[in-house]
Amino acid sequence: MNIEVVKATQQQKSVLCNLMELYQYDLSEIEAKDINACGLFGYQYVDYYWTEPERHPFLVKVDGKLAGFVLVNQHIYLYRDNHAMSIAEFFILKKYRSQGIGEQVATQIFDQFPGNWEVRQTALNLGAQAFWSKVISQYTNGVFDEVFLNDHRWHGPIKTFNNSDKH
Repeated sequence: MNIEVVKATQQQKSVLCNLMELYQYDLSEIEAKDINACGLFGYQYVDYYWTEPERHPFLVKVDGKLAGFVLVNQHIYLYRDNHAMSIAEFFILKKYRSQGIGEQVATQIFDQFPGNWEVRQTALNLGAQAFWSKVISQYTNGVFDEVFLNDHRWHGPIKTFNNSDKH
């Protein structure tokens, strides 16, 4: 199985938007979001991933087929480091889940950006919490912190770690 994590181009923005709809549909049973009058969830930040240098859009391919996406940015809540990175959104199609693909994708993303990381999960997304606990624990050999934030900015756990020593 060949897993690729490739930077999404401006021409692939519509592909990412389509995948984002599937992602938000998956989350709709947890987050209780409604679709708009056009039948879409929409994602208000998508354009910024091609206009702001601290945002990075990636597409995930498995054996050449689209399998998901990852959005990385520097919008953090705990670190005071202006260069710390964050997983904004992470999606693997259901067909490709529970095969170790998400773990490999996360590892490839983390390895591209050495330094401080924050990975947030919403309080109600227990699947994401289990996934990120496992992945980050394996990636860091258990050397990470977790804070449960409950304020106007975020409600849920935030895992933090530094991967500078891996490079």
